[in-house]
Amino acid sequence: MCAEATNPSVPSRRRGRPRLDLRRLGRAALLGPTARGRLPDAIGHVADAHRAHHPDADLAVLRRAYELAESSHRGQFRKSGEPYITHPLAVTLILAELGAETTTLTASLLHDTVEDTDLTLDRVRAEFGDEVAYLVDGVTKLEKVDYGAAAEPETFRKMLVATGNDVRVMSIKLADRLHNMRTLGVMRPEKQARIAKVTRDVLIPLAERLGVQALKTELEDLVFAILHPVEYERTRALIADNVTAGDALATVADDVRTVLREAGITAEVLVRPRHFVSVHRVSRKRGELRGTDFGRLLVLVGEDADCYAVLGELHTCFTPVTSEFKDFIAAPKFNLYQSLHTAVAAPDGAVAEILIRTHQMHKVAEAGVVALGNPYAAAPADGSDAGDDGERADPTRPGWLSRLLDWQQSTPDPDTFWTSLRADLAQDGEITVFLPDGGTLALPAGATCVDAAYEQYGTTAHTCVGARVNGRLATLGTVLRDGDTVQPLLAADSGSGPSPDWLEHARTPTARIAIDRWLTAHPHGPDTPAADPRPPSAVVADRQPTANAVVDAPHTGVRLAGCCTPVPPDTITGFAVRGGAVTVHRAECHAVLRMRNLGRQPVTVRWSGPAQCRVTLVAEAFGRPCLLADLTEAIATAGAAIVSATVEPPSEQRVRHTYTLQLPDATGLPALMRAMRDVRGVYDVSRAQHAAGAP
Repeated sequence: MCAEATNPSVPSRRRGRPRLDLRRLGRAALLGPTARGRLPDAIGHVADAHRAHHPDADLAVLRRAYELAESSHRGQFRKSGEPYITHPLAVTLILAELGAETTTLTASLLHDTVEDTDLTLDRVRAEFGDEVAYLVDGVTKLEKVDYGAAAEPETFRKMLVATGNDVRVMSIKLADRLHNMRTLGVMRPEKQARIAKVTRDVLIPLAERLGVQALKTELEDLVFAILHPVEYERTRALIADNVTAGDALATVADDVRTVLREAGITAEVLVRPRHFVSVHRVSRKRGELRGTDFGRLLVLVGEDADCYAVLGELHTCFTPVTSEFKDFIAAPKFNLYQSLHTAVAAPDGAVAEILIRTHQMHKVAEAGVVALGNPYAAAPADGSDAGDDGERADPTRPGWLSRLLDWQQSTPDPDTFWTSLRADLAQDGEITVFLPDGGTLALPAGATCVDAAYEQYGTTAHTCVGARVNGRLATLGTVLRDGDTVQPLLAADSGSGPSPDWLEHARTPTARIAIDRWLTAHPHGPDTPAADPRPPSAVVADRQPTANAVVDAPHTGVRLAGCCTPVPPDTITGFAVRGGAVTVHRAECHAVLRMRNLGRQPVTVRWSGPAQCRVTLVAEAFGRPCLLADLTEAIATAGAAIVSATVEPPSEQRVRHTYTLQLPDATGLPALMRAMRDVRGVYDVSRAQHAAGAP
């Protein structure tokens, strides 16, 4: 399953089962059913792959599922021209090669039937049972006719909720997206870019978190080729120019085998070439690459103790690079991954990276949750594993997924959910912190005391005044480390609440959503008597109507920075300027960091309500005639006035338009951005972020 296999000009660098011949299977599918009792030829590959992992598997149910899927999809064709049945067959083969059990394969064969044919979910349930019906329903998309532009985010919400009850739902979705990415070449370039961006922002992080590295690495390469074609071609040429690079690693591998054989350790030593994205990252990190940089050595042993025995021999007989050592066996990654990582220096100075793991660890490292099989196979017959709400408790559900399922309930708005989901998945890694009573909290890496407070207490954390970290008093913005003991401190006054600057420290959607809601409901802060009854002023330098940004100090002028054009509900901060006014920036603006580095103290500002606002948007698109006219029409239809517009010269058939717009109401910004994205050829619309001058 490597991306280069999709390009016939690139020799395959991995050994494995031959790629599925979709055209041959398409012809087999059109020939109809075979003799009774025989498996149809079209799923012979699937049966072979399945039996390799599950020798005693009952293939009869796969035959029935294939025949139902084939008859349901008969007459349908993919845009590439193959019969549609080749798609569920390819998805099922991907999962079979990863070791998925029979129920998952049955559902993957049927995964598009309810969505694209007249087959009903009730019939699937009647013929294959509740488990298969649940998985099929979990991956079935919502109709655009019913949900409009919200169909995609709401479909992902539905899949994630279903995944919370059964992780096999997302396994099927990942395999489905992988095959679609393999065959994306028949789509329009702008659609390729849009699908690749969603794959990069949502599905690749999900594959990483579920530990399905075999799918994640190929998805990364396919996205890399679409979104960064120049860098991809440069990396491909680099690999092609170093076809003999494996010889250097092969020499080190022979030396490792000799050392382990003399030590009496039974082990399998393999050379694993890096995939395209990995080579690209290493080349950016190290500059000019040597032969050993194009791959890594993998040492597979039988028992956990053998891993440490191998490590000892390697560090004794070779020169270890101590900075490269990591023990993911004693402390597994949050996505089930376990291995020992080390590196040794060859006599010529070349460094060879080595991964050491057992065969079972390797299976889980490649297939992640897919390798765990049916999470309910050993469930008690009396249903005692059911949760409080009557749903089955999935023993494979990771902590990050439980947190995601919690906060998504607080975000009914599709755009807010979609933005929060991407931000949540962008968090790389997970930490575990301890509570004074011995309990634990699982948080994303980079989480602060604010996040811990909301994770432990929910909305009660609005009254938090500080925290103790490892017994010492700490501010709410203190970043937590793995293994810290944290104790959020709550105020006795239930009327107190969070301040806007808490949003600068909140990393989890749970905390950010709760804080945003409180600030929206209490625009003037906690319900306490104000020292000055006069409302804070909201004035801008050019006196034009603008979003109502206010500062707590009365009679203080406020103006919005032109570098980042903040609008509600952006997280904002301010800095005092000459004349006693305050300039308001988005929290992530480059000018904010520069002002802090200069020692300038930020001023707390907030939004007091919707009003007219000015915003700068950047539209990235594939160049075509009438693009400017179509974009300006979409802007005008949305009720926005164009203050200025800039069109940059095309580069690699791509063009960038920058518009400064006046909106009658900041709440209309998400709808405006959606309307611009719907213009043919546009693949992304984002808020501008300029390097600004001093405020």
